[in-house]
Amino acid sequence: MSAQIIPQNIEAEQVSSKISNFIREFNISQLLRLSNFKKIKGVPCQQVLKFIFSLVFSQKNLFRYLQTEENSPHKKDVVYRFLNSASFNWRKLLLLLSSTVIMQKLVKLTSADNHRHVFIIDDSIYSRARSKRVELLAKTYDHVKKKYVHGFRMLTLGWSDGISFIPLAFSMLSSPDKRNRLCGTKQMDMRTNGGKRRKESIQKATSVMLKLLEEAKKYLIPGSVVLFDSWFAFPAIISAVLDMSLHIICMVKAMPKVRYLFEGKELPLNQLYRAIRKKPGRAKILASVIVHITYKNKKIPVKIVFVRNRNKSAKRRWLALLSTDTELSDEEIVRIYGKRWDIEVFFKATKSFLGLGKEYQSRCYDALVAHTTIVFMRYTMLEIESRDEEDPRTIGNLFYICCAEMEDIKLIDSLKLILSILKECIEESFIVSKEELDALFDLFLKRLPIHYKRLFGFLTCES
Repeated sequence: MSAQIIPQNIEAEQVSSKISNFIREFNISQLLRLSNFKKIKGVPCQQVLKFIFSLVFSQKNLFRYLQTEENSPHKKDVVYRFLNSASFNWRKLLLLLSSTVIMQKLVKLTSADNHRHVFIIDDSIYSRARSKRVELLAKTYDHVKKKYVHGFRMLTLGWSDGISFIPLAFSMLSSPDKRNRLCGTKQMDMRTNGGKRRKESIQKATSVMLKLLEEAKKYLIPGSVVLFDSWFAFPAIISAVLDMSLHIICMVKAMPKVRYLFEGKELPLNQLYRAIRKKPGRAKILASVIVHITYKNKKIPVKIVFVRNRNKSAKRRWLALLSTDTELSDEEIVRIYGKRWDIEVFFKATKSFLGLGKEYQSRCYDALVAHTTIVFMRYTMLEIESRDEEDPRTIGNLFYICCAEMEDIKLIDSLKLILSILKECIEESFIVSKEELDALFDLFLKRLPIHYKRLFGFLTCES
């Protein structure tokens, strides 16, 4: 999704109409009730959600909107009371919405044979660089900047069919190490949704990742492969995901403690690459091999594909992809893993265009989760709008009726038509008798294979 689908000068009425259609089409009012959303005072939850949802399209944050709009439908206290609620189940709301969008809208538009449905897991820094008193704020290592920053790790699970990316669930992770947590949490009942969110935030990312996958499977979201980067490519994670009846395609890096069983020897990745035979020339795929990884005395067969590293400044001239589905071809493994880039585009779009981490500066952990969920819902709506505009199959039965009327001409019919036109052109442009023209085409047909002679026999029969 690009910024082009978020017009800068779009009219307020048009935005409100599209948001209303989105809320009505996917019955978000019912999803709110199923997710334990109940109004505390006189304003219904759906109205407050729609108001917050539409703010980013007005190019204003809440403070600026209330300052410039005298007839605002909601005041600041109403909005923050809604965002700070610990009883609302925001994860369930996002999962219900995403599963509804996927099952009712997107699955019908893709073929499982050509577009394999995949789950994608990755994390991104949710920066709060200037904050000091945000609940559960932690020092988090930023792999891009190569330093620790104040904020959270936003671990995100998404779904993709190769065309559209839909966020399914996320967890705003603090640090499991108390020494890295800059702020504590407020006293509350840990049995509430807010309490469960806080307990989860101090768990390890690998444990939370498996939990997100388990919850997504409960909603019957279609997907057979999980894609992730090398940060999660450990034997324990691979084994746990396989136990969920899901395959894995991931990047792997050379780690001294992770070894691969090849021809009776356990080799690290560097030595494995040196031990196998490479393809000659400048091939993009350098080599591939089926090996085993061991976890708790269980041998797991995996296929490792080595591809050429296009980054000329990198130390290694190769990258390695691991697939637990050993029957896939090398090219198919590379093609499927390419879908992982969808989540990077998602992170960029939400932070740059949809106000993630910038629209509110609340200190409450529940408000951070609520705001992030609303941003993910905005992205889902824009993905649906983009798909409706670009994919002709979204117009329903009319598309298939048009396809039936505009059926492609078969190859043999096309050849017959071309030869007939050629014959007419020769008759009109050259002084050639019909006998000579027929003799010319008879000679041409005699040199064709037998099955073509029968198909083109009509040419010699025409008067």
